[in-house]
Amino acid sequence: MHFIFILVLMKIALEKIKVHDAFKIAIRFPYNYTAKEYLKELKGVYWSNTYKTFYIDYSEEHFKQLYEHLRIKEWLIDYSQIKFDETASASEKIQLKVPEKITHHQQLIKTFGDWMRQKRYSESTINTYSSMLDLFFRYHTEKLIEDITETDIVLFNQHYILRNNYSATFQNQLINAIKLFYQKYNNTHLRLDKLERPKKSKKLPEVMSMEEVAALLNSIKNIKHKALLSLVYAGGLRIGEALSLQLKDIDSKRLMLHLKNAKGKKDRYVPLSVKILALIRTYFMAYKPKIYLFEGAKGGEYDPSSARAIFHKAVAAAGIHKNVTLHTLRHSYATHLLESGTDIRLIQELLGHNDPKTTMIYTHVSTSSLQKIENPFDKLNII
Repeated sequence: MHFIFILVLMKIALEKIKVHDAFKIAIRFPYNYTAKEYLKELKGVYWSNTYKTFYIDYSEEHFKQLYEHLRIKEWLIDYSQIKFDETASASEKIQLKVPEKITHHQQLIKTFGDWMRQKRYSESTINTYSSMLDLFFRYHTEKLIEDITETDIVLFNQHYILRNNYSATFQNQLINAIKLFYQKYNNTHLRLDKLERPKKSKKLPEVMSMEEVAALLNSIKNIKHKALLSLVYAGGLRIGEALSLQLKDIDSKRLMLHLKNAKGKKDRYVPLSVKILALIRTYFMAYKPKIYLFEGAKGGEYDPSSARAIFHKAVAAAGIHKNVTLHTLRHSYATHLLESGTDIRLIQELLGHNDPKTTMIYTHVSTSSLQKIENPFDKLNII
């Protein structure tokens, strides 16, 4: 006899941000009165009107206190952006308490993460897959890993993912994690070819107009912040690509950026305009970075969560009310190229897309062709 337990959990994202020149842990979640009041019970948690988020001091001890406080509610916690030791993964550096009966699951997941690391998966993918597997196995704590079946995955989808209104992307990532995990452990009870995926929604990317991009960039006074977001737009870059750029990757004579080991382990060149190069030079003279084009206060790559915070602050300052993210600058760049007449195949090359279908989505958000359509209503003699 099977008993189905319905878990009503929230998604909590923890990120590293800077508030008043000090690093903090931002606690982001969809508005929920119960969660808000519960967070306020933890000593040291404050609210930032500037960044519209709760936060706590950035330290390993505060992280542990916060994590244990949230775990009592059994909420889904994404802490992939929190790293206290750049030479060790979060799971290696921070020892978190787990229930006795899932210690074996935790150990296998850690071993799986180490295996993914050897296979050169990105840290982001490793953290995402590990946290999803931990969530899945905690849901099925009454079963051994080798006894999991397709039915268990279906029940998890129905009574956890769908019940909590998680996205199809989240569901697909979970399937990816489970398939890869069991391919390594060769579980004979689970037929990996029978795992069904949800239909992908055909949502179009949000795009800003050129006027909105200009307003956003002009609202930024700090030259480093302006140079970073300007380069993301001017090169159509992913934020990870921009932050991994080193000074030696800039070819000022040829006006080119050399993006190395980008998504899909590919290299590509992106052209630089004279105007963006001048802005980068002004920034360089002011900050004198050593290795990376954009560096943190103590050297090394600039923190991506800080870049996102800069973007959202600029969005608010520019009075932009669209549902945009830092990645919207890349979408906007591609759309503006298409609207100015750039060939779609060249845009595909600039963005580093493997599949031309990925680039074709910008033809659906471009207004240049749509505005040329003569509406038949205009031909009607309406009095």
